[in-house]
Amino acid sequence: MNFEQIGLFSLFFAVFALLLSGKLRYDVIAFSALVVAVMTGLVPHEKAFSGFGHEATIIVALVLVISRGLINSGAVDLITRTLIDSSRRIGAHIAVMSGLGATLSAFMNNVAALALLMPVDLAAARKSERSPALTLMPLSFATILGGLATLIGTPPNIIIAAYRERALGESYAMFDFAPVGIACTIAGVAFITLIGWRLIPQARGETDTARELSHVHGFIAELVVNEKSPLVGAAIADMDDDADSADVALIGLVRNGRRLPGNARAEEIRAGDLLVVDASHDAIDTFMGAKKLDFVGGERVRSEAESDLSVVEVVIPRDSRAEGRSADAMRLITRHGVTLLAVSRQGTRFRKRVRHLDLKAGDILLLLGPSERLDEMVAWLGALPLAERGLQVTQHGRAGFAVGVFAGAVALASVGLVYLPIALAAVVLIFVLLDIVPLRQVYNEVEWPVVVLLGSMIPLGSALEASGGTGLIARSIVDVSAGLPAAIVLTILMVVTMTLSDVLNNTATAVIAAPIAVDIANRLDVNPDPFLMAVAVAASCAFLTPIGHKNNTLILGPGGYRFGDYWRMGLPLEIIVIAIAIPVILLVWPL
Repeated sequence: MNFEQIGLFSLFFAVFALLLSGKLRYDVIAFSALVVAVMTGLVPHEKAFSGFGHEATIIVALVLVISRGLINSGAVDLITRTLIDSSRRIGAHIAVMSGLGATLSAFMNNVAALALLMPVDLAAARKSERSPALTLMPLSFATILGGLATLIGTPPNIIIAAYRERALGESYAMFDFAPVGIACTIAGVAFITLIGWRLIPQARGETDTARELSHVHGFIAELVVNEKSPLVGAAIADMDDDADSADVALIGLVRNGRRLPGNARAEEIRAGDLLVVDASHDAIDTFMGAKKLDFVGGERVRSEAESDLSVVEVVIPRDSRAEGRSADAMRLITRHGVTLLAVSRQGTRFRKRVRHLDLKAGDILLLLGPSERLDEMVAWLGALPLAERGLQVTQHGRAGFAVGVFAGAVALASVGLVYLPIALAAVVLIFVLLDIVPLRQVYNEVEWPVVVLLGSMIPLGSALEASGGTGLIARSIVDVSAGLPAAIVLTILMVVTMTLSDVLNNTATAVIAAPIAVDIANRLDVNPDPFLMAVAVAASCAFLTPIGHKNNTLILGPGGYRFGDYWRMGLPLEIIVIAIAIPVILLVWPL
């Protein structure tokens, strides 16, 4: 290896190690790596920011805005409410939800598809008195599978198509991914519906549905003791009976901004103290009313409310504005007039104050504030509501128009009459001009961490390829598999890529694996298309962990899952995807 290769491999190793540690956001890691690469001369300075103007980056951003337009128009909600029936048996319900989720995610961002359907699934679980754990993981996996079918269905497909144009002179068309993607999706959804959901640990499905399905348990909240509260003068230990009857656990006491040691069992409660409680949303509300308690910042929030106060239950996705920040750091009360009432994190009891707690992806929050501000606040945070939202079926009668404009753009791009990024940009422009997507939402909907990741990783990937680094990896794989048929090498590449995607970001995986795929094909003197298709499928199929894909992270809290729950259904699903994908790839894209 030469000096340039050693430097780039070291940098990528550091990037992978930091991504696995989870201590920093992936966009920060990728951008930092780009800066280091430019400063050390590994990436030419004139190409430092070439990735931000790359067509893959642009298409990803445009698809996110178009997804918002389809939501705002009521088109997706119309389909959802027409097809969903909570009275169905669980198998039929999973089949319908999975099929719908897969279909939607083929044409819109798969995180957006899950965000739309998750509240519907939770509502159906509540009405049917069953645990949402039995249905949320199948829904998440189905929305990931559906993105395989089209060029715009998932970022790895966009990256692979853009790389093919640079390496081979021609990009993939909109539906070139369809034969393999649809085959994998049908097989995957069939497995999920018939067998997969039964592999979810039995304990997750045996929950107290009468209580858990209406509101998630395990919220940690801080309640202010008013002067008129009957708790003033009582000891924490004396409140056990009252707390038990209200289904509330008293777990701490905060006085003068400092949490007292232990559970402060012998401490006498004073006016102005904060009681730290562990309970469901309903129990917290009831306990507050019975004991004349208040929430932190209550007077300020009420004074700024133009109408009634409301509570919204939301989940924090990866890379949202809230991830890694506390309520105090975001100044929710002082700047926005909204208070973080409580946090639920897999039953964890926190030593930190609730408003000082750094939030994590998968956390469930109770936000309380003026009704007229909450929707905007949730959007600003980048959080997703867990209650079924009351969207209008057709907002201003534009559902059909929005779908028609999008379908027309896809058709024009598919037959080569209009360059795909321009076609999608035209859709966004029409949506904005007609106020289907308000201008302020355009910037809110773009997932900037993904844009930064792509913009940073593309120059790094190009530098690794130019240095001969990807060729070195490809040669190693070919040498290890010497004498084996090309189809076996293809399978090995797919397994390696899928494994990386389970622990790293799928976009970063695709950026690195695409040139390796072409190098392997060239060394074997075979068609590179099967290898690129294998990378596209494998990079998107991350089912073993809650960190492999954002959708898996989103369901972690609402489903009450544990880290080790995912592989039970995810491992056989990945095996099925490989078993289906390889023969279909070889049939459609012969070696």
